[in-house]
Amino acid sequence: MIGVIAKSDERDVVAEFFELFKTPWEFYLSGRTYEVLIYTATDFNIEPAKLVVIYGGQRLTTDSENQIDIAFQGGGNRILSYDGVKIPIYGDCVTFKGEKKGLLDQESQRPAIHIDHSGETRVARIGYDLFSEVRFLLTEGQPAANAATPTLDLHIGLLRDLIVTSTILLSEIPPVPDGYRFIACLTHDVDHPLLRQHKFDHTMFGFLYRATFGSALDVIRRRVPFRNLVANWTAALKLPFVHLGLAKDFWQQFDGYAKLEKGLRSTFFVIPFKGRPGRTESGSAPQIRASGYGAADIAECLSALSQEGCEIGLHGIDAWIDSSRGAEEIGEIRGLTGAEQIGSRMHWLYFRESSPRTLEEAGVDYDSTVGYNSTIGFRAGTSQAYKPLETVRLLELPLHIMDTALFFPGHLHLTPEKASKLVKTVVENAAKFGGVVTVNWHDRSIAPERLWGDFYVHLIDELKSEGAWIATAGDAVSWFRERRSASFENDTWKTSARGGKIASETGGQLPGLILRTYSIGKNPQDVLISSSMPELARPLLDSK
Repeated sequence: MIGVIAKSDERDVVAEFFELFKTPWEFYLSGRTYEVLIYTATDFNIEPAKLVVIYGGQRLTTDSENQIDIAFQGGGNRILSYDGVKIPIYGDCVTFKGEKKGLLDQESQRPAIHIDHSGETRVARIGYDLFSEVRFLLTEGQPAANAATPTLDLHIGLLRDLIVTSTILLSEIPPVPDGYRFIACLTHDVDHPLLRQHKFDHTMFGFLYRATFGSALDVIRRRVPFRNLVANWTAALKLPFVHLGLAKDFWQQFDGYAKLEKGLRSTFFVIPFKGRPGRTESGSAPQIRASGYGAADIAECLSALSQEGCEIGLHGIDAWIDSSRGAEEIGEIRGLTGAEQIGSRMHWLYFRESSPRTLEEAGVDYDSTVGYNSTIGFRAGTSQAYKPLETVRLLELPLHIMDTALFFPGHLHLTPEKASKLVKTVVENAAKFGGVVTVNWHDRSIAPERLWGDFYVHLIDELKSEGAWIATAGDAVSWFRERRSASFENDTWKTSARGGKIASETGGQLPGLILRTYSIGKNPQDVLISSSMPELARPLLDSK
């Protein structure tokens, strides 16, 4: 059992941290015996435990008492290195004099960890405030320069290593569905489902330019194959016939995604109302943000998608900033689909720190907006779905990979080969730490002039080969809710599923939860503790 002695204003973030690092813990109770004690408070007496971990980015009273020499104390934006992997630190940080190994400051090569032994107690003094770092990641998020680093997952990994190397048996419920290595969600923001809705506007002229001159330049620069140029010029020539209704609208790609995904269930986020640009924090949003369609315009397509097992979510306009507008937007999607639980992703990824609470008040079940427009990676520092600190039930399913971030000029503007390498690092991190990879491939991205379908198929194959359970966003969130509902009580395992059937709120069945145990010198051992098939559930501990 881990006992935590934290600052009074850290209790919310401590609780969320241990939903992500799902292992037995509690806030410290006097008179209880703990194998591990974690301190982030500034004034405390060290209690006996097998391992004591003291976090703090400033000089502490215990440093002098224990003759720990501080080498550096300063502001944030330091980069630490642990086992060759960088860990950005955004708050205060201290380094120590001593042997240069373990957790090192990249600039000075000084250690940011000091380990000592006092009798049978191992004391690890770490030079940053863990829960302050976690709060920053879950509220403000990482700058794009550090997007590739799953910083929060690395904080969990460092603490896990400290516990295991202290010869303490550790049990946790990892963010790993039984039978898989991680979860993958294929999602689509539906911004422009029909080209014929755009006559002599910026969208139509932008398409013509990119399909003709832009496509020719890409071929000359060897960024795309010649066949793309042929397909795009052919589409440009067909444009008048599309507007006249004499040719198929090649931007209508719901059936195209069905062919590429081959029975996989994906999530489509649709804009509720036509012609509304919405608001920014300072006033009206640019008119260019207004959509040329509303969800009611594609109601038949949405019905067909639902019948195929796909999920329909809200591509919100004002829901991120106005809960009454958000309730109206949710109501429009709910009325068209008949689904009670609706998830959201904001159009143009508009978001602010208070948005999760606003969305929850509007009636949103989960959100999937937290990500980057300009790059890919881990804005919240994690591959897990998490509960924003100000919400009660709403979960955030972070966005990790977006097509426009990879390929648009002004963003990364990568070739498929370079994009593939970058995407691979995100997928490999999820395979290592568990969690979810959330992909956003826009509705028109497999159509002319983008033609990013081949890369999308390659990405799906990559996710499958790395062992992903490919689920709708709603089912992924339901699985994380099931994991969060599980709890340890003393030496007894308890779950709301009680070893019985676990079903998603959308009616599908979810993979089981596993219990993973670590002991030094041995490989982690997994035991299935709950399953959608009761005869497969093998509880390690007693069930209640």
